[in-house]
Amino acid sequence: MTDRTTIKLETKDGIALLTLNRPEVLNSINMTLIAEVRAAVAEVAADDNARVLVVTGAGRGFCAGADLAAQGQRQEGMSIGQGVAHGMETGFNPMMRELYELPKPIIAAVNGTTAGGGVGLALAADIVIAAKSASFIQVFGPKLGLIPDLGTTWTLPRLVGRARALALTLTGDKLPAETAAEWGMIWKCIDDASLMDEAMSLAAKLAKGPTGAFAEIRKAIDISGHNTFAEQLDYERVTQGRMGDHPNFVEGVTAFLQKREAKFKP
Repeated sequence: MTDRTTIKLETKDGIALLTLNRPEVLNSINMTLIAEVRAAVAEVAADDNARVLVVTGAGRGFCAGADLAAQGQRQEGMSIGQGVAHGMETGFNPMMRELYELPKPIIAAVNGTTAGGGVGLALAADIVIAAKSASFIQVFGPKLGLIPDLGTTWTLPRLVGRARALALTLTGDKLPAETAAEWGMIWKCIDDASLMDEAMSLAAKLAKGPTGAFAEIRKAIDISGHNTFAEQLDYERVTQGRMGDHPNFVEGVTAFLQKREAKFKP
């Protein structure tokens, strides 16, 4: 696509860089942005040359959540709430599912303000790196009388626990990136000037790895929350048996024995 107006997508050296590009409104999410993100994710999924996706925001913020000033998907005869739910069903939720199900690792490079649904967008990534100036704010309850969305009620308690998740969402207090890292909500907090260098360096490392295995690792980690220990052992056994027949396993063992860097396929 060459006519994108709300995002940028560049792919080079195995790294797809998706930049939310509405800096004048802190990259808030409207239906056009949703459509363009979904198209970009589909493009990355289909591109064997794209081994990892990096998501960041243009300007002074990552994402301020939904664009409340934009006209949504409310149709004639719908109440306000029905319009909100319809917009989630047809736009926001499919975007989040497609991001979450992308069979390639995702890195979020969080710069500046991240609020509301922007938090859910960031936490959909496998690895989140934030600048020291970044912060995470749950505005839904105290400011809008709503519950958090874009998957935040699923990701947040799993990352920081019920007590902290509830306190953040009930108070709407700003969570500095450094505290988010201390709590295990994100992977790392670094100096602002180093954010993109760090993100791209990590992406380059992942781009050389076994992409399919990374997707399986994510799945195994997520499913563990629903399994008993014995069930997880069985899941690992079945998955290892299947993955052990992949050429990447043979290449990994061979490279290890030959003391060289492995050359994995997607």
